[in-house]
Amino acid sequence: MTRTIGAYLRGGATKVAMTAAFALALALMLGSGHAFARDFSLEGYFAGKTTAVGSFSAINGVKRKFTVDLRGRWNGRTLTLLEDFRYEDGERDRKTWRFEKIGKGKYRGTREDVVGDTLVTITGDTARFSYLVDLDGKDKGSRARFHDTMKLRGDGTVINRALVTKFGLPVAKTRVEFHR
Repeated sequence: MTRTIGAYLRGGATKVAMTAAFALALALMLGSGHAFARDFSLEGYFAGKTTAVGSFSAINGVKRKFTVDLRGRWNGRTLTLLEDFRYEDGERDRKTWRFEKIGKGKYRGTREDVVGDTLVTITGDTARFSYLVDLDGKDKGSRARFHDTMKLRGDGTVINRALVTKFGLPVAKTRVEFHR
């Protein structure tokens, strides 16, 4: 029994269309990173040990690279995140964040050099928060606002990009890549 070319193409076209649709869906998921990224939570990612590499660049030409060793402790309500920074020039610094979970995907954060607190909002794989940092500790004129966006990627890393502003104008940016 011989099939007509039209019948063959119709049957084959269905298979080709289904294969193409599957390949397109798979490519879109892999390209966006959502195929493997799960919902992001601060305690889920940062409890335990984490490392990071990062850079800071300002409009005045200052550029600094650094590494960070992080230790997070979750007590069921608050994530305490100790950050030990090592800069390329040998300088060291230590900061401690305390993030209290106040709802699904919402945290209130404080740190010793942050004026007031910050509200962290997480939607899916992305956390956003903004906070005012007292850079000097004595002079209120040395404050800058950080606008952070942290994104959990499909490969398990978190990328944090922050725009730094002073008097509402952009003055610097940071990029930090966290690894578990």
